[in-house]
Amino acid sequence: MNRKVLLVEPNYKNKYPPMGLMKLATYYRESGDDVRFFKGDLLDLAADIVVEDLLNALATLDAETNWKTDKKILVECVRKGTTSLLDEQAHFQNNSDAIELVKNARSSYRKKEYFKNPPFDKVGITTLFTFYWNITIDTINFVKQLCKKPEDVMVGGIMSTLLPNEVYEATGIHPFEGLLNHPGDIDKGDTRIIDTLPLDYSILEEIDYKYPANNAYFAYMTRGCINHCAFCAVPKLEPHYCDYIGLKEQIERARDRFGEQRDLLLLDNNVLASKCYDRIIDEIKACGFQKGATYMPPNQYEIAIQNLKDGYNDRAYVRKCIRLYKELTEKLPLEEKTELYLRLEQAACLHYETATKEEILKLDEFVAPLFKKHFKHTKKVKRIVDFNQGIDARLINDQNMAKLAEINISPLRIAFDHWEQKDIYEKAVRTAVAHGITNLSNYMLYNFRDKPEHLYYRMKLNVDLCDELGANIYSFPMKYHPINDPDFFMNRDYIGEHWNRKFIRAIQAVLNSTKGKVGKGKHFFEEAFGADEHRFWTILWMPETFIIYRFMFKENLAKEWEEKFWSLPTEELEKVKSVVAVNKFKDLDFSKYSKEARDVLQYYMVTRDEAEQMLKEKNS
Repeated sequence: MNRKVLLVEPNYKNKYPPMGLMKLATYYRESGDDVRFFKGDLLDLAADIVVEDLLNALATLDAETNWKTDKKILVECVRKGTTSLLDEQAHFQNNSDAIELVKNARSSYRKKEYFKNPPFDKVGITTLFTFYWNITIDTINFVKQLCKKPEDVMVGGIMSTLLPNEVYEATGIHPFEGLLNHPGDIDKGDTRIIDTLPLDYSILEEIDYKYPANNAYFAYMTRGCINHCAFCAVPKLEPHYCDYIGLKEQIERARDRFGEQRDLLLLDNNVLASKCYDRIIDEIKACGFQKGATYMPPNQYEIAIQNLKDGYNDRAYVRKCIRLYKELTEKLPLEEKTELYLRLEQAACLHYETATKEEILKLDEFVAPLFKKHFKHTKKVKRIVDFNQGIDARLINDQNMAKLAEINISPLRIAFDHWEQKDIYEKAVRTAVAHGITNLSNYMLYNFRDKPEHLYYRMKLNVDLCDELGANIYSFPMKYHPINDPDFFMNRDYIGEHWNRKFIRAIQAVLNSTKGKVGKGKHFFEEAFGADEHRFWTILWMPETFIIYRFMFKENLAKEWEEKFWSLPTEELEKVKSVVAVNKFKDLDFSKYSKEARDVLQYYMVTRDEAEQMLKEKNS
C-alpha cells in the first residue's frame, strides 16, 4: 500500500510503552507502509517535517551535495529563525540560493504551513488516563492536521473508550472504542486481528523517551475480567472475558527480530479466572520463563545492523546505532576512542540527524569487532514473570499457586482494596508463601469508600505477615480517581466520602519519601505511618513540612505542634480540623479563631526554611 503512517503517544510520563501503537506498527509495516512513531515536543515533529521538505528542495537545487550532513543545524535554523548558524557550513558558503531555501523553510515553519500540505495518509493517537486530558486533546488537535483526510485520523485507548463523546466534542474525531479485535477494523477485507499481532519493539528506538519498564516482552494472555468492581474501568475497556491468547508465536517473532528480552510482563486483569490457566502457565514455561530460568543479554549492535540490512525500520536503527556508538566510545581506551571518533566524524555519524544507513553499514567492518571485544556478557541474570495488574485473591488456592510456582513469578501482585477482605487476602498470602512464592506486592486502593484507618490496618497487616512468614511483601497504596466522571476526569481532585484534602496530601507526602511503596520492617513502618492508630491520625493531621522533614523536626517543632493540637478542647479541635482538612492556609484569616486555635494553626504556615530558622533561634 505504501502509505505514510504516523503513530503518536502524547508527551505525558508513562511507565509502559504503548502496546496498542506497537501492534498497529506491526499491522501497517506488514502492509508495506512507512511507519513513524513520535513522542515528544510536537514542535520538534513539525520542524522535522519542514526540514525533510527542505532537504528535498536542496537536493533538487544540487543533487551532488550530501545536504543531510547539515540536518542537525538546519533543524536549529528552522526552530530559532536564524541563518547565522550556516556561516561556517561549507555547503552554504557563497550559496545564496540554498540560504534562501532555508529562509523559506523557516517562514513555512513559523506560519505552520506544514498543516496546509499534510504529509501522512494515516495518523493514530493513543490515549491513557483521563487526568491527562489537556495534553492528550492538544496532541490530537495538533497531529490530526498532519493527516491528508480527517477520516484517516484514528484515536484509541483508555481515555477515548471511557469518554468518547467528550473526545469527539473536543477534537471533532470519533474515537475508536475498545479493542481492535475484529478482522477489518482498519482496512475492510483484511483478515488480521490487530489485537493479537506481535508488538513492534523497534518504534521505541525512534524516540528519546525511555520507558521505566523495558527489556521485557509485553503481552496479554487473557483479556477482561469476570468481576465488575465499582471502581474499575476494565469492564468497559475489555467487556468480554477471553480465556486465552497465545504467547509463543508473539515471543518467537519478537526474539527473531528484536533480540531476546529479559523479562515477561503480562497485563492480564484476572488470569486466575481463565479456564486455560494451566495451559497459560505451561506456555510461559515453554517460552523460557520456567522456575530458575536465566537470561544472557544479546549483542544489541548485531541486532541493529541486521535490521538495517533487512530494511526494517531504518529510522529506528540508525538512531539505535548512534546511541550504541556513544556507549562504545565510553568503554574504549584513548587510541581506539580517537580512531572511532574520527571515522564517525568522517562518515557524518556522530549524530542521528546526519547519519545514514549506508554510512553505518560501511562502518560495520571496523565497529563490529570493537563491540564484541568491549561488550562481552558472561554473567547470566534471573528472568522474571510479572502479572502486573495483579492476581485475584478470591481465586487463589493451593492448586493454582503450586502451578504458579513453576515459573519465575516475581513479585506476585495481589490487590487488597478493602479491609473487609482481610481474611480472604491473608489466606491468599499464606497460600502463596506455602508454595514458595515469598516475594509479593499488593495494590491498596484508598480514597474510594474506605476509611483512612482501613488503609493503615491493611499496611500494618502486611508488615506483620512479613515478620511472621519471612516473606517480602510490599504495599502500594493507590489513590482512587474516577477517571470517567465529568466533574473530575480532567484532574485528580476527587476526595472520597471519608477522606479530605489534608489526609490525601499526608499519605502522598509519606509515600514520596518511600518512593510509593511500603516494605518490610516494623520500625520503618512505624516511623512512616505510626506505631498505632492514634499515631497514624497524628501523622494525617500533622503539618506537611513536619511530615516531609520528620527526622529534622520530630523532637522539637513537630512535638510542640502535636502536644498543642491534641490538647485543644473538643470544640476548638473540631474547628481546627475543619480548617486543616481543606489544606489551604495561604489566605487564612486568623482573627476568626481563638488564641489556642491560632497557636496550632500557625504551624501549618511554616516552610522548611522557616522551621530551620525557628530551631536556630530556640537553640541560640
